[in-house]
Amino acid sequence: MMPAGAYKLFDAAEVASAYDRIAERLNDELPKREILLLPVMTGGMFPACELARRIRRPLRIDYVHATRYRGETSGSRLEWLHWPEFQSGKQSVLLMDDIFDEGHTLAAIRDRLPEQYQVTTAALALKQHDRGLSRDWLDHHGIVVPDVYVFGCGMDYRENYRELTDIWAVATDD
Repeated sequence: MMPAGAYKLFDAAEVASAYDRIAERLNDELPKREILLLPVMTGGMFPACELARRIRRPLRIDYVHATRYRGETSGSRLEWLHWPEFQSGKQSVLLMDDIFDEGHTLAAIRDRLPEQYQVTTAALALKQHDRGLSRDWLDHHGIVVPDVYVFGCGMDYRENYRELTDIWAVATDD
């Protein structure tokens, strides 16, 4: 059962097309060598799996788990739950998240990555507002969503609905 007042923003076909567009750009821009695909858990796991099927490079996959939401609909202090082990030397990293909202979590992860790594950032969705960090450093996104609470495709509503293949929205009382 969907949350009261939920409505669909993008159907599964529109989302799949967004993944195709991101992958096409990544296939043109990523170095022609092994890429470390690093999803931001838990939401980034869903778009990372979709992109892994579309990226034409050898991929090594690990993950980072950092959260500001912990089941709530608004963020608070960043909590580190898992940090990957990295190989020595130069490496290309694709840092993947479900949504770029205010950008704090993705920026903290990017800034913590070893400086010799070439980092490309991507998110399935870019939320349209002017809060938080500048948006000009996000390298790739597939869909622009309005400034409402969105879920599906990795994004959750109170830790539920991540598995949906459509993107939905709901008004929150938070």
